[in-house]
Amino acid sequence: MILKCLISFVLIITLVNAEKYPVVMWHGMGDTCCFPFSLGSIKKLLQSELNNTYVKSLQIGGNVVMDYESGFFIHPNKQVEYACQELAKDERLQKGYNAIGFSQGGQFLRALAQRCPLPPMKVLISMGGQHQGVFGLPKCPSLKSKTCEYIRKILNKAAYDTWTQLELVQATYWHDPLNEELYKSHSTFLADINNEVFVNGLYADNLNKLDKFVLVKFMNDTIVQPKESQWFEFYKPGQDKEILPLKQSAVYEQLGLNHMTTNQKLLFLETEGDHLQFNKTWFLENIIPLLSRDVN
Repeated sequence: MILKCLISFVLIITLVNAEKYPVVMWHGMGDTCCFPFSLGSIKKLLQSELNNTYVKSLQIGGNVVMDYESGFFIHPNKQVEYACQELAKDERLQKGYNAIGFSQGGQFLRALAQRCPLPPMKVLISMGGQHQGVFGLPKCPSLKSKTCEYIRKILNKAAYDTWTQLELVQATYWHDPLNEELYKSHSTFLADINNEVFVNGLYADNLNKLDKFVLVKFMNDTIVQPKESQWFEFYKPGQDKEILPLKQSAVYEQLGLNHMTTNQKLLFLETEGDHLQFNKTWFLENIIPLLSRDVN
């Protein structure tokens, strides 16, 4: 009887102290790694709910100012390369990690999974990521209205100019359905990671190494146009009204999303609210369980 109690006690202690996979977060436009009212608070919540697991909020560059500016002015290819190097140096991530990307951080983390398979990403959660790009920039709450309007005008008129593609992050995932060929031939980021320029088999293979790819759509989103891009859907080519279902789009097979569906690795979630507006209860019920797997 004493032995059974001792074994039960040891099992309980083991479960309580089980090591969870670390979590890597990537912020969106107009945010940083460490603002206490945004990713800072989410980091504390994750640590509290996941047995004080290690949480790394990616900072691009040597300080918070540079990190903030990276959301607008450092090309995603450079950011992904930088993040790959940073994760490779972190010994606490070498057994694998889960990842949460917020807004454009979602597609940046997906690019990281496709281009940088080591250390291995286990679960990728995209919170409002624009995986088929955007066609419209209705408002930028993190920016002064004049700045937002300036960016919108540039994207509408010169999104695929060489200078714009190199210097403005949002141009690299601007997807004009009225000019599909121009988009594919001049997009310096999104068209590549979506295998639309040429099919890179490694991108699909690496993405399929994920245990789970979770796509969260905000049902009342006024920032992402179209909001269906958060679920990898987009306008039918040649117009900007009708949405093409994911399974009918070329990217579904080009990225191996069809195989992820077959293997039950692709998960679609939705929540009420505007862009990145979710409550704690929803997060605890829907996101935390996806991150609760113990390290093998």
